[in-house]
Amino acid sequence: MTEHHTTDIAVLGAGSIGMAVALQLVQEGREVVIVDPGAPGMGASYGNAGTIADYAVQPVGTPDVLKNLPALLFDRNSPLAIRHAALPTLAPWLLRFARQSLPGAAARNAQAIAALVGSANARWRDFAAEIGGSALLQHRGCLYLYETAAAFRAAGRDMTARRTLGIEVELLRPEAFSAMEPGLPVVEGGAAYFPQATFLSDPGEMMRRLAARLTALGVPHLHHRAENLSRQFDGILVQGPGLRLHARQVVIAAGAHSRALAAQAGDRVPLDTERGYHVEWDMERPRLTRPTCPTTRGFYLCPMSGRLRVAGTVELGGLTAPPSPHRIARLVEGARAIFPDLGTPSRDWMGFRPSMPDSLPVISPSRAGNDVIHAYGHGHIGLTLAPITARIVADIAAGRQTDLDVAPYAVTRF
Repeated sequence: MTEHHTTDIAVLGAGSIGMAVALQLVQEGREVVIVDPGAPGMGASYGNAGTIADYAVQPVGTPDVLKNLPALLFDRNSPLAIRHAALPTLAPWLLRFARQSLPGAAARNAQAIAALVGSANARWRDFAAEIGGSALLQHRGCLYLYETAAAFRAAGRDMTARRTLGIEVELLRPEAFSAMEPGLPVVEGGAAYFPQATFLSDPGEMMRRLAARLTALGVPHLHHRAENLSRQFDGILVQGPGLRLHARQVVIAAGAHSRALAAQAGDRVPLDTERGYHVEWDMERPRLTRPTCPTTRGFYLCPMSGRLRVAGTVELGGLTAPPSPHRIARLVEGARAIFPDLGTPSRDWMGFRPSMPDSLPVISPSRAGNDVIHAYGHGHIGLTLAPITARIVADIAAGRQTDLDVAPYAVTRF
């Protein structure tokens, strides 16, 4: 049986972006309905490293990555890898990614990312307070760990570039790093410390509190898959199995599943999927006090409530293939290289990051107008950018001038 609904604004997607957008809109007095077949916030919004990464201003594609791209993509043990069966489908995306990794494009993309994330910590403090999640915010900063002296020396150029973009960072020698995190092994190199960074001790719990706040505000969640969008004379018709929804405006915030919906709105976007993984070990007290990224290994060690989460690596491989046991094994192996006595993992997980070739999200009205608004493609910083994206989307929906120049994130850039 098909359900029939009408609303002012329909938000397609119940991840951190979609729910944050819905909260911002309902706070402005708009009638909002969320459409998503899954449990709210339980995809990439739950499975991430939990960092509010205002320091993550470098795009995935850089000249250094471009130089090493063939080796990275085809090495099964690389932090950035590709499922070979997906290569024909991914080839156009990879070509765009290569162009965006050239020096000029990479520098522009870094500036555009920095402009977005600059207010992330302040926005998250207000956002967490609004949904009763302030106790889950940990204000201890974040570390990049360099295991060799050569890697630590090479990090100097990267950190200088980040400082230029407004990021506060301190370079720590091994003794200073060890004093900060005595539970981690002594390294030859050192660490970069981002003192302003915040992290969530439990991203899943933060998503549950956000969903509960929306329920308390009377925002319905329609558990259907939106598959078709069509413009009508008085709004947008959203349809899917068992669903017929008429909305005056629609926000596409379906993460890695957004490309087909965008095409139906008249906008072709080069969105593809990064498959991210995590592995967890239950323990009363994790062995470190702040997220730490051993940079050459491509993952984060994350101290979360009652467990250690090891999250990260990038696998380009689409939405349909099953999880790769090899990628999970690499996370376990990497974690045991740092903590040799770790036993059998308590659980593992795979989720989908919506990835753009330039590492910039799409936050903009459609080409045809703000009856359809794009809000996806945030890659590794979706959690970071949720409240920021929500404010921009609300401004676009209301026809207001945005606080930030949003041209770099427009769908018309493609």
